[in-house]
Amino acid sequence: MFEQARLEDLTAFRFGHAQCAETATGCTVVVAPNGATCAVDVRGGGPATRETDLLKPENMIEAVHAVVLSGGSAFGLEASSGAMDALSSRDIGFPVETARVPIVVGACLFDLLVGKPGHPDKAMGRKAVEAALQGEPFGEGNVGAGTGATVGKLLGGDRAMKSGFGIAAVRFGEIIVAAIVAVNALGNIRADDGTWLAGCRDKSGSIMDGGAAFELAAQRMAAQAASESASASGPCTNTTIGAVITNARLSKAQATKVSSTCHDAYARAIKPVHTSNDGDTIFTFASGEAEANTDLVAIMGTEAMQQAIYRAVSQAESAYGLPALRDLA
Repeated sequence: MFEQARLEDLTAFRFGHAQCAETATGCTVVVAPNGATCAVDVRGGGPATRETDLLKPENMIEAVHAVVLSGGSAFGLEASSGAMDALSSRDIGFPVETARVPIVVGACLFDLLVGKPGHPDKAMGRKAVEAALQGEPFGEGNVGAGTGATVGKLLGGDRAMKSGFGIAAVRFGEIIVAAIVAVNALGNIRADDGTWLAGCRDKSGSIMDGGAAFELAAQRMAAQAASESASASGPCTNTTIGAVITNARLSKAQATKVSSTCHDAYARAIKPVHTSNDGDTIFTFASGEAEANTDLVAIMGTEAMQQAIYRAVSQAESAYGLPALRDLA
């Protein structure tokens, strides 16, 4: 239906990763040096986000300079401050007398239980921006925000699989829409044909049927609800965070609608999704170079996001004692 495209075709944006394999965490930035329209839709019950209120259509800010996707749960929000410092030092941002104030928004996933203790900090955020502005390779798999990402935790982390970071882009005429995503879901990943690609594993190490895994998880949830310890809730240990990037001209309200529609890609590929243990978030970042129908951009973004989710699990490598799809296959 759509032609394949590349991130490099979106010339108004720069993309960069930074990560630490030892602590199994990292961050990913999308930089718009001249600013771009940005919006967000948050569906999960436990998000860790920064400056998302600015993106509401009724609020003043019309241009954002960077989106940061990070590991580290709420600790990872620190990476956005480092990104802000790096952009300001390069005179990127709104001029305010003698200063520059970059608008940086972001979201984090929970990877604190993977690898050694640690989380993205300001230095890592600065490094990701430098990688973006210097044009360093921007890859997939165990990189950036996907470094410590895992999926299939319905039956506990020891039954999970390694996931990562995925990229996909499509073109229709002059319109280019790309999606990037770090897949760190509670649920399993399912292909269009019903094949379970990654998720909960049985005791032999094979991928379980998602329905069987959910049935066991439901029994466990019911038992917990009946116990006195059910009220002892900890931090949300999952979250899939992504961004749709396009050269289309969109208002903040239109970009919000695109983000909302693109959550359909999460629902198509991740079972279950948007639970109270996820902070699922999608940003839309639009540079405004080409006229486009909002619904067309949303359809293209949904297709790109679904393919990016599949890339996140297919390009991941086994790590931290967890197998990846490529090894089980």
